[in-house]
Amino acid sequence: MTTFYFDVHVPAPITDQLRRRGVDILTAQEDGAAKLDDADLLARSTALGRVLFTQDIRFMALAQDWQREARPFAGLLFGHQLHGSIGQYIRDLELIAKATEPEEWAGRVEKLPLG
Repeated sequence: MTTFYFDVHVPAPITDQLRRRGVDILTAQEDGAAKLDDADLLARSTALGRVLFTQDIRFMALAQDWQREARPFAGLLFGHQLHGSIGQYIRDLELIAKATEPEEWAGRVEKLPLG
């Protein structure tokens, strides 16, 4: 099962609904990391072995830079606030959590919602 690390930009209803469905999530706020810069947050999620989910577009560029530099990270899922509903993100993240393993996401960047 894939576990997630949620950036501060993720709405609480997404976190709450996924937890009700048994998805393992750690938020930056709960981790005391809400004020970390993006690079440190991506490094933190990687150290914990958790795929980072964010709605902050700056993470896309950062993760793509890390890919080009062959710098390892646990994976990044990006859901633009205007391109999907809360329900879509909940469904997609639940599917990813329950149908994949963390190593499948290593070094990957994926946009949500899925197809």
